[in-house]
Formats: sequence, structure tokens, C-alpha cells
Amino acid sequence: MRKDELRQLIRQRKAQHLTGKQPLCQVYPAACEEARIVLVYSALPDEVPTQSLLDHLVAAGKTVLLPRVVNDTDMELRHYTGRHDLQPGAYGIMEPVGQPFTEYEQIDVAIIPGMAFDREGHRLGRGKGYYDRFLSRVPNIYKIGLCFSWQLVDSVPTDEHDIRMDETVTVN
Repeated sequence: MRKDELRQLIRQRKAQHLTGKQPLCQVYPAACEEARIVLVYSALPDEVPTQSLLDHLVAAGKTVLLPRVVNDTDMELRHYTGRHDLQPGAYGIMEPVGQPFTEYEQIDVAIIPGMAFDREGHRLGRGKGYYDRFLSRVPNIYKIGLCFSWQLVDSVPTDEHDIRMDETVTVN
């Protein structure tokens, strides 16, 4: 199956499983327990919600980072200390307005969204390559793909530039 075909399949599954209201999800990957600095995403309506995770990480005293799209190819990271740090940004994503963070090699864990994942850690993104470009610059980050169980597929088609996840966490 080609990437565009898999994206269409996942869009069909989303239409079946998501009914317009984002479900509440309590997820806290074990790798976050020992991490000091964690990169998370601010969820779109069709992604696993991360607000409770963000709140938990901040309450636990972790340094929390969120990506912010800066142009058609790049994103930057910003500190997140609470919901007041968010404002609508690119693609309708709530993006951080906190202080910029550039010491990428200090990030312990990155929690990454995707359209689909497989059990081998391969990830299908939305096709813009933001995360693959970023993660290629920091290969030592522990990468966790976060998805609904219906986003887990047998095989994700990959290209040489696609970055593999170290772990995939699924929620129902």
C-alpha cells in the first residue's frame, strides 16, 4: 500500500471512530517518568488528546516543550508551562508562545503524533515532514509514537528519510 492510500484508509477509520468530540485520554508513557525534558504535541481534533499528559508533566516538574510551525518546512520548540502558553497557530493547532528552546540534544523523550504506525516503529505522518526533519537532527531522543488503536496497521510504507519510533503507545 502506498502512503497516500494508507492516509485515505486512516481518514476513513477516523470518520468511523471519531464523532466530532475529542475523547478524554489518560496516557502517561513510562519513559516520561525518568525524563527531565519532554517534547509533546498539542493535539488536533483527530489526534490522541495530550492536554492531560501536558498538565501531568508540568505538575511533575518536567520541562515540557511543544512544537510551533514557523514555515512550510520547519518547526521550532517552545517551553510550555500551562494552558496560558497556547494560542491558535498553523493548521489550527494550538501552539506555544513560551520561550524558545534550542538545546535539542538535552531532550530525553519526544511524543510524536501520526496518521498511522506499525509494530516495527514506522510512522506515517501527514506528509509535510516536519517531525522527520526535526528528529533527523537529534537521533538520540527516545521517540514515542502516540495513536489510537485503530491507527495501528500491519505495515507502514517508508522512505529512507522517515524516522522510526522507539516505542508506540496506543489508546482506545
